[in-house]
Amino acid sequence: MTTQAISSPDQARLEGVGPAFDPERLLHVRTLTRQAIERIAAAVQPGMFEEDAVEMARDLLAEAGMLRGWHDVYVRFGSNTTKTFGAPSDPGVVLGEDDLFFIDIGPVWKDWEGDGGDSFVTGSDPDKARCAADARAIFHEVRRKWLSERATGRALYDYAVSCAAARGWVLNMDLSGHRIADFPHAAIHEGPLAEADFAPSRLLWVLEIHIRHPSEAYGAFFEDLLLEDSYF
Repeated sequence: MTTQAISSPDQARLEGVGPAFDPERLLHVRTLTRQAIERIAAAVQPGMFEEDAVEMARDLLAEAGMLRGWHDVYVRFGSNTTKTFGAPSDPGVVLGEDDLFFIDIGPVWKDWEGDGGDSFVTGSDPDKARCAADARAIFHEVRRKWLSERATGRALYDYAVSCAAARGWVLNMDLSGHRIADFPHAAIHEGPLAEADFAPSRLLWVLEIHIRHPSEAYGAFFEDLLLEDSYF
């Protein structure tokens, strides 16, 4: 992955917000996003085609009043859980009885962005269950480094690579965090958190952890805002 360092004097500019910025509203949309992920996951069943799960997820988001997303809706099944962000899924993948899937959504509610993801398993495959659990565990290991050390975005992802390797996984650096704010954050900054050479501020950045098995065709994903322990 080719990176271009972001110098710390740019922090104020890269963490700028628009006129609709409202921390309480962003936290509310975070709650709506996490609730939507759980509703989508509860509706996913073995034997379902991935394409049908994506359409179901879009319907559930629309019912919740999230009528547009700042990125597409991703529900990845099985081997498609190794795909990078934006890469098309292989068509026709059916969720198995002992399988793994993840959800990645970026809904917008009124003027505020949500973004979140999580992984889930069907059946009782212990390796897939560990993969899903480890994506969450690595997220929190990295988040706590941010809390305790005020580490830079670049340092956080260097640490994430080592955390994943210590657990036997490969970290996908194509999903390496980004800004979030009042819609659209991309008008302010589109670059990844992994290139930020400053300590990111709370509530303004999402931390993404996407891991995959080093040789098998499955992976797991977890994403949420950089926030203190009391929010989890």
